[in-house]
Amino acid sequence: MRLLGIDYGDSRVGLAITDPLMITVQGLETITHNGNDKIVLKRLEEIVNEYEIDTFVIGMPVNMNGTKTIRAEVTNQFIHKLKCKFNKIKIEEIDERLTTVAAHKTMNFLNVNKHKKRGIVDTISAVYILEIYINKLKNSWFNFKYSIWLYKLQILYLIKYKKNAKISWKEKKNEWRI
Repeated sequence: MRLLGIDYGDSRVGLAITDPLMITVQGLETITHNGNDKIVLKRLEEIVNEYEIDTFVIGMPVNMNGTKTIRAEVTNQFIHKLKCKFNKIKIEEIDERLTTVAAHKTMNFLNVNKHKKRGIVDTISAVYILEIYINKLKNSWFNFKYSIWLYKLQILYLIKYKKNAKISWKEKKNEWRI
Protein backbone atom coordinates (compact mmCIF):
# COMPACT_ATOMS: atom_id res chain seq x y z
CA MET A 1 0.00 0.00 0.00
CA ARG A 2 1.12 3.51 -0.75
CA LEU A 3 0.53 7.10 0.32
CA LEU A 4 -0.42 9.84 -2.13
CA GLY A 5 0.57 13.43 -1.33
CA ILE A 6 -1.68 16.17 -2.71
CA ASP A 7 -0.90 19.88 -3.05
CA TYR A 8 -4.32 21.26 -3.98
CA GLY A 9 -4.47 24.61 -5.79
CA ASP A 10 -6.90 26.77 -7.74
CA SER A 11 -5.70 25.70 -11.15
CA ARG A 12 -3.16 22.91 -10.53
CA VAL A 13 -2.83 19.92 -8.20
CA GLY A 14 0.58 18.47 -7.46
CA LEU A 15 0.83 14.75 -6.69
CA ALA A 16 3.58 12.72 -5.04
CA ILE A 17 3.66 9.03 -4.12
CA THR A 18 5.62 6.76 -1.82
CA ASP A 19 7.23 3.50 -2.76
CA PRO A 20 5.38 0.38 -1.47
CA LEU A 21 7.55 0.27 1.69
CA MET A 22 6.93 3.98 2.39
CA ILE A 23 10.64 4.75 2.50
CA THR A 24 10.99 7.20 -0.39
CA VAL A 25 8.78 9.82 -2.01
CA GLN A 26 8.68 10.60 -5.71
CA GLY A 27 6.90 13.36 -7.57
CA LEU A 28 4.16 11.85 -9.70
CA GLU A 29 2.55 14.59 -11.78
CA THR A 30 0.79 17.93 -11.86
CA ILE A 31 -2.87 17.96 -12.87
CA THR A 32 -4.10 21.17 -14.50
CA HIS A 33 -7.80 21.51 -13.73
CA ASN A 34 -8.62 25.25 -13.80
CA GLY A 35 -11.21 24.89 -11.05
CA ASN A 36 -12.87 21.72 -12.38
CA ASP A 37 -12.49 19.12 -9.60
CA LYS A 38 -14.06 16.40 -11.77
CA ILE A 39 -10.82 16.28 -13.76
CA VAL A 40 -8.82 15.82 -10.56
CA LEU A 41 -11.14 13.18 -9.11
CA LYS A 42 -11.11 11.18 -12.35
CA ARG A 43 -7.31 11.17 -12.48
CA LEU A 44 -7.09 10.29 -8.77
CA GLU A 45 -9.39 7.32 -9.40
CA GLU A 46 -7.00 6.07 -12.09
CA ILE A 47 -4.01 6.53 -9.77
CA VAL A 48 -5.74 4.77 -6.87
CA ASN A 49 -6.48 1.77 -9.07
CA GLU A 50 -2.99 1.67 -10.56
CA TYR A 51 -0.93 2.15 -7.37
CA GLU A 52 -3.21 0.74 -4.63
CA ILE A 53 -3.30 3.94 -2.59
CA ASP A 54 -4.54 3.54 0.97
CA THR A 55 -4.01 7.08 2.30
CA PHE A 56 -4.29 10.57 0.84
CA VAL A 57 -2.10 13.19 2.54
CA ILE A 58 -3.35 16.63 1.57
CA GLY A 59 -1.67 19.92 2.40
CA MET A 60 -3.79 22.32 4.42
CA PRO A 61 -2.99 26.02 3.81
CA VAL A 62 -2.22 27.72 7.11
CA ASN A 63 -0.99 31.26 7.82
CA MET A 64 2.36 31.76 9.52
CA ASN A 65 0.54 32.54 12.79
CA GLY A 66 -1.31 29.19 12.63
CA THR A 67 -4.73 30.45 11.55
CA LYS A 68 -6.55 28.91 8.60
CA THR A 69 -6.43 30.77 5.30
CA ILE A 70 -9.29 31.47 2.91
CA ARG A 71 -7.82 28.69 0.74
CA ALA A 72 -8.35 26.29 3.66
CA GLU A 73 -12.13 26.40 3.11
CA VAL A 74 -11.70 25.58 -0.58
CA THR A 75 -9.35 22.74 0.37
CA ASN A 76 -11.90 21.46 2.92
CA GLN A 77 -14.53 21.38 0.18
CA PHE A 78 -12.16 19.32 -1.97
CA ILE A 79 -11.48 16.99 0.99
CA HIS A 80 -15.25 16.50 1.32
CA LYS A 81 -15.40 15.49 -2.37
CA LEU A 82 -12.51 13.07 -1.77
CA LYS A 83 -14.34 11.52 1.19
CA CYS A 84 -17.50 11.06 -0.87
CA LYS A 85 -15.73 9.48 -3.83
CA PHE A 86 -13.06 7.48 -1.96
CA ASN A 87 -14.84 6.58 1.29
CA LYS A 88 -12.53 3.63 2.04
CA ILE A 89 -9.31 5.61 1.69
CA LYS A 90 -7.91 7.35 4.75
CA ILE A 91 -7.43 11.13 4.36
CA GLU A 92 -4.80 12.95 6.43
CA GLU A 93 -4.34 16.71 6.54
CA ILE A 94 -0.88 18.18 7.02
CA ASP A 95 0.27 21.77 7.53
CA GLU A 96 1.72 22.87 4.18
CA ARG A 97 3.32 26.07 5.40
CA LEU A 98 6.33 27.06 3.29
CA THR A 99 6.27 23.95 1.08
CA THR A 100 5.87 26.07 -2.04
CA VAL A 101 8.69 28.34 -0.88
CA ALA A 102 10.89 25.27 -0.34
CA ALA A 103 9.92 23.98 -3.80
CA HIS A 104 10.93 27.28 -5.41
CA LYS A 105 14.24 27.30 -3.51
CA THR A 106 14.92 23.74 -4.66
CA MET A 107 14.22 24.68 -8.28
CA ASN A 108 16.41 27.80 -8.02
CA PHE A 109 19.23 25.71 -6.55
CA LEU A 110 18.91 23.26 -9.46
CA ASN A 111 18.75 26.12 -12.01
CA VAL A 112 15.38 25.00 -13.36
CA ASN A 113 14.23 27.09 -16.31
CA LYS A 114 11.59 29.62 -15.19
CA HIS A 115 9.20 28.39 -17.89
CA LYS A 116 9.35 24.83 -16.52
CA LYS A 117 8.84 25.89 -12.89
CA ARG A 118 5.10 26.41 -13.24
CA GLY A 119 4.59 22.82 -14.34
CA ILE A 120 6.56 21.19 -11.51
CA VAL A 121 6.33 23.49 -8.47
CA ASP A 122 3.10 21.85 -7.26
CA THR A 123 4.54 18.36 -7.64
CA ILE A 124 7.63 19.30 -5.65
CA SER A 125 5.38 20.85 -2.98
CA ALA A 126 3.42 17.58 -2.85
CA VAL A 127 6.72 15.74 -2.33
CA TYR A 128 7.51 18.00 0.65
CA ILE A 129 3.99 17.53 2.06
CA LEU A 130 4.34 13.75 1.88
CA GLU A 131 7.87 13.81 3.33
CA ILE A 132 6.64 15.87 6.30
CA TYR A 133 3.91 13.30 6.94
CA ILE A 134 6.26 10.30 6.62
CA ASN A 135 8.78 11.92 8.97
CA LYS A 136 6.00 12.43 11.53
CA LEU A 137 5.09 8.76 11.23
CA LYS A 138 8.70 7.69 11.56
CA ASN A 139 9.30 9.91 14.56
CA SER A 140 6.30 8.61 16.41
CA TRP A 141 6.07 4.97 15.31
CA PHE A 142 9.47 3.87 14.09
CA ASN A 143 11.68 5.96 16.34
CA PHE A 144 11.78 3.35 19.10
CA LYS A 145 12.43 0.43 16.74
CA TYR A 146 15.03 2.42 14.83
CA SER A 147 16.84 3.33 18.06
CA ILE A 148 17.00 -0.30 19.15
CA TRP A 149 18.22 -1.34 15.69
CA LEU A 150 20.89 1.39 15.74
CA TYR A 151 22.13 0.34 19.19
CA LYS A 152 22.33 -3.28 18.09
CA LEU A 153 24.29 -2.24 15.03
CA GLN A 154 26.72 -0.23 17.16
CA ILE A 155 27.16 -3.12 19.56
CA LEU A 156 27.82 -5.56 16.71
CA TYR A 157 30.38 -3.16 15.28
CA LEU A 158 32.13 -2.83 18.63
CA ILE A 159 32.14 -6.58 19.21
CA LYS A 160 33.65 -7.18 15.79
CA TYR A 161 36.21 -4.36 15.60
CA LYS A 162 36.81 -3.09 19.14
CA LYS A 163 37.71 -6.07 21.27
CA ASN A 164 38.15 -4.09 24.52
CA ALA A 165 35.07 -1.89 24.25
CA LYS A 166 32.90 -1.47 27.35
CA ILE A 167 29.15 -1.49 26.80
CA SER A 168 26.75 -0.57 29.59
CA TRP A 169 23.11 0.43 30.02
CA LYS A 170 22.43 3.68 31.92
CA GLU A 171 19.04 3.19 33.55
CA LYS A 172 18.51 6.82 34.57
CA LYS A 173 19.10 8.17 31.09
CA ASN A 174 17.53 5.15 29.41
CA GLU A 175 20.41 4.77 26.96
CA TRP A 176 23.40 2.65 26.08
CA ARG A 177 26.91 3.87 26.95
CA ILE A 178 29.64 2.65 24.66
